[in-house]
Amino acid sequence: MNKALIIIKSPGIGDLQILLSNIHCISKEINGPVSVLAQKSTRAEAVFKNDNKHVNEVINLGRKDFFNIINKIKSKKFDQCYIYSDSIRLYLIAKLSGIPKIFHYPFFSKRGKNFYKTAKEFTEKILQKKINSASKIYWDQESIDKAKKDYNIKYDVKNIVCGISASGPTKRWDINNYIKLFQEINSKSQCKFFLFGGRNDEVLIEKVMSSVSNCVSLSKLDLEEIIPIIAACNFCISNDSGPLHISANLNLKCLAIFCDSPPVAYGLWNPNIKIVVPEGETIESTKHDTKGKFRVSFETVLKKSLELIS
Repeated sequence: MNKALIIIKSPGIGDLQILLSNIHCISKEINGPVSVLAQKSTRAEAVFKNDNKHVNEVINLGRKDFFNIINKIKSKKFDQCYIYSDSIRLYLIAKLSGIPKIFHYPFFSKRGKNFYKTAKEFTEKILQKKINSASKIYWDQESIDKAKKDYNIKYDVKNIVCGISASGPTKRWDINNYIKLFQEINSKSQCKFFLFGGRNDEVLIEKVMSSVSNCVSLSKLDLEEIIPIIAACNFCISNDSGPLHISANLNLKCLAIFCDSPPVAYGLWNPNIKIVVPEGETIESTKHDTKGKFRVSFETVLKKSLELIS
């Protein structure tokens, strides 16, 4: 059986989600699980915990790691490597590890690339077949059922995952808008809001919880604990962030607010995602440096949120 290594440079939780279908397709092509080399910040270990069919090992890629990684990889005697990056450093790691067949993005090609389309076209070219960019996170039903019981997640309630934070302040819709949005939704439907953020987001989460009833904070949980909770929910309303992309791969209906990042690269990869952009912008014109967080219409987000959960 071929032994394959997949190397991912992008550090984000959402980035890994967008690349998930590529990993699964390569695994199916070689008829066995692959190993994944990724930064710890992608939370790959948690994501692939129940995905042994496609991924048998996650290797942590330290930012300054080089020779240690080479020694670790070399001993595993991989036959082939797929690098989702134009990084020369990552290419050298694979080359010096003695991997005979290495596929990688063209060097110095990062600028202006569409994140999900570049990965999709790269994989399609290698496999010589079309792939679906949407994917799924595999999880065991027992832990999902336990999450339903532990968090009293009921079918007659609109259970909504809320990605109120993001990787930078320009990508975050104002928290007061989210509070007002959740209050409005609460007044029209029986809802429960699961606030997905890290420990650095606890101030934002506390502000929401003090103003909106029926909220649950996930900030103190590991992703391994959070995934079954999300899988038990129905909907997601989120900034362009990890919670959005995880929810999409868990087949939730999602509404994504893009303030300052390109939806064509990070929103169109999965049909579960519906998109809101700043007033005066389109899905095509919204990019990094659009800085449109104060131009996202509250009325539009409310309307689309109510449509989402109807």
